[in-house]
Amino acid sequence: KLTGKLDTLTQLQSTSISYTTQTASGGLQGSGNSGSSPGATLTGTGGSPATASARPAVGTGTAAARGRSGWSTITAPSPRHPYEELQFTPAGVANMGLQKTFKGHLLSVAAVALHPTKPILVTASDDKTWKMWHMPAGDLIMCGEGHKDWVSSVDFHPAGVALASGGGDGLVKLWDFAQQRCVLTFTDHKQAVWGVRYHHAGEVLASCSLDHTVRLWDIPAAKSRMALRGHVDSVNDVNWQPFSSALATASSDKTVSVWDARSGLCTQTFYGHLNSCNCAVFNLLGTVLASTDADGVIKLWDTRMVAEILSISTGKQPANKAAFDRSGQVLAVGCDDGRIKSYNTLTGDMIIEMAGHDDAVQAVVFDHAGNYLISAGSDNTFRLWS
Repeated sequence: KLTGKLDTLTQLQSTSISYTTQTASGGLQGSGNSGSSPGATLTGTGGSPATASARPAVGTGTAAARGRSGWSTITAPSPRHPYEELQFTPAGVANMGLQKTFKGHLLSVAAVALHPTKPILVTASDDKTWKMWHMPAGDLIMCGEGHKDWVSSVDFHPAGVALASGGGDGLVKLWDFAQQRCVLTFTDHKQAVWGVRYHHAGEVLASCSLDHTVRLWDIPAAKSRMALRGHVDSVNDVNWQPFSSALATASSDKTVSVWDARSGLCTQTFYGHLNSCNCAVFNLLGTVLASTDADGVIKLWDTRMVAEILSISTGKQPANKAAFDRSGQVLAVGCDDGRIKSYNTLTGDMIIEMAGHDDAVQAVVFDHAGNYLISAGSDNTFRLWS
């Protein structure tokens, strides 16, 4: 259960909930400042869907929601892309510098995710927990405990009412903020889960695994709808093409594939990487796909022409996760040499190289307005650049 009187947490919910006061352990260090932050602990160890009498949150698979299917959001015609005719100013990464360093975990921080509408960040760590922070101050809101091994990936529900996590225990967990607990645990993967991503409608979740598969989970029905098979090695990343039913995967078999979730078929496979692929991520429009590999190579692919646009070498160290800004003209990449390298996606030129981490950078994400960048690394920290 979740306890703690937290104003920020209350904002995540659409109903009012009373909390008892509690102070959670967990030190937080900013740039020169340190101290404990009030927080709450959300626990979840169940291996099967939980029943609940509380109001069901959107897409979390509560008892009230089960009995219907969310798969119709996949088979329905794709909506018109809401950003199709908009243009955004590229993020000003050239002027960014390290502003704050937060030591919020005991072990490596493997992944980060931002709330869709609020300045709230979630970090996933090898210490078997995920933690939620209010940015940019870095105040601890809550901590999720329930995975039996490292947590590799987290993703917010598109409505911001729930969180999905995956980890080294092979489990995919869904955490509901209104019900104050883990409401679903999926156990179908046979090995570690590397990534979890919500479909834009919030009714279906994709997860990728060391077991060479991608699974698509129907959340209201609380079951696996489909396993995408085709990769012959670990699937290291999965991301939905924005506002569509297509998704991209990056695999240790050195390929990047695009799949149609409606049919379960692979529609495109991009060849060209000479080592394990670590990341596959779309720009906001879904027209460009970026992939990274263990040789430190970034490739940009045109999803409409099914062709390589650019190939960029970041150096001799592996390139890990990458993130586009909302304009699609800036790509930030976290590298094993402890640096974040940002590139102009039109020319392939490096814009800036930012140093600050003491070990490999595992994840990067731009805030939705492009005002700051957050990185996470194997040095047990996450850092704010602006």
